Amino acid sequence: MTSLRQGCPREYENCDRQVRCRSEMASPTVSKTRSVLEGLVREGSFKWLLGKGSSFNEELEEMESSPSASRNWIAELSPLANVVVRRCSKILGISASELQENFNAGASDSLKHLSCYARNFLEYCCFRALALSTQVTGHLADKKFRRLTYDMMLAWATPAAASQPFLNVDEDITVGLEAFSRISPAVPIIANVVTSENLFDVLTKATDGRLQFSIYDKYLSGLERAIKKMKTQSDSSLLSTVRLSRREKILEVDGTVTTQPVLEHVGISTWPGRLTLTDHALYFEALHVVSYDKPKIYDLSDDLKQIIKPELTGPWGTRLFDKAVSYKSISLSEPAVIEFPELKGHTRRDFWLAIIREILYVHRFIKKFEISGVERDEALSKAVLGILRLQAIKEISALNSVCCETLLMFNLCDQLPGGDLILETLANMSSIRELDQTNNYKAGGGMYSISSLAMVSNLGFVLGTGFK
Repeated sequence: MTSLRQGCPREYENCDRQVRCRSEMASPTVSKTRSVLEGLVREGSFKWLLGKGSSFNEELEEMESSPSASRNWIAELSPLANVVVRRCSKILGISASELQENFNAGASDSLKHLSCYARNFLEYCCFRALALSTQVTGHLADKKFRRLTYDMMLAWATPAAASQPFLNVDEDITVGLEAFSRISPAVPIIANVVTSENLFDVLTKATDGRLQFSIYDKYLSGLERAIKKMKTQSDSSLLSTVRLSRREKILEVDGTVTTQPVLEHVGISTWPGRLTLTDHALYFEALHVVSYDKPKIYDLSDDLKQIIKPELTGPWGTRLFDKAVSYKSISLSEPAVIEFPELKGHTRRDFWLAIIREILYVHRFIKKFEISGVERDEALSKAVLGILRLQAIKEISALNSVCCETLLMFNLCDQLPGGDLILETLANMSSIRELDQTNNYKAGGGMYSISSLAMVSNLGFVLGTGFK
């Protein structure tokens, strides 16, 4: 029990003490539940989960035939929730009945009320299992992990034994907004609680507001590729001497393909070149015949009264094309205008405008609330994960139908009425130790995700230095 107790919130310091077996788990109840389970299997009501890679049917049969069925089956839960809890118990190395005993011993009476018991217990199991699973390298690429997180959302929608709906064998059951917004932020790379509703809207735009597993799986594949791309960029020698002192991480690069140039306009001069965004600054390297010039640095982390906004450009000073970003600061004698030429629309510019502002806004947040140390790195990690999510959406969806700002937390808080209160709440959250609970179900009913900094580290990045 020591491993389960490690890092547990105070409310669960006594989670490992022995409690008496619940009378509700007596054999008549188990037998009745197993009879229902057998009927569902015979009717094929779980056919929707029997796709490639799914062992749902096998798990049901194993649970039914197991000599320890009474320890594996929770009478208060639906069949789907029981299977999810069983998977969680395997990850945590503890039986489902022991998980229930620990929950009963540590949760408040309000959480154990009959009307909400099933969902609260399910959340307890899910959050603990996810906190442990995300520590495994490469978890996002694991098909079992992807299916588990999706099934957790499905189970969340119908957690109680009495709430199991009739399942249509001819179509997949899909996930709704509430379930997605509750479960997915427990894995910070997948979603952020502030932007989860907007992310869900993007993922379900073509499916009438319901999330299909195929789309969810495609999104996670996009995340995996975005992570690999960011690792490759950050491990390269690009801007190595300039970035060394602050251990900056490269988040995005553009202008390396001749068919998609980036142009910098300063006064009457225009240069093609390479544009690089890090977690601290924007760099532009003018392209000469065979090499790049020394990079210009537009520091987003310093208090330079920067103004970053959309801009119009055109030949000989005309303002014809809405495809540029204007950068002004007290360190520049005149604004720099960075143009992203494309044949139609301005989605490329909109993407860059959003991610540049996200880095600018997170540093403003850090300065405003005088955040330092690991809490500073936590804030930067939230911005980085948001940009990774936007990159994944960019890869799998047409960005011309997506408002990039709504998927980035610091952008969104800058626009939302009351967004400043959200940021103030974030700043007032206690230390990283509380954010980074490995067991993240709080007896007061709330959920602590693992920290974004821990998530970034688990993904293989070394972000920030905790300075300032």
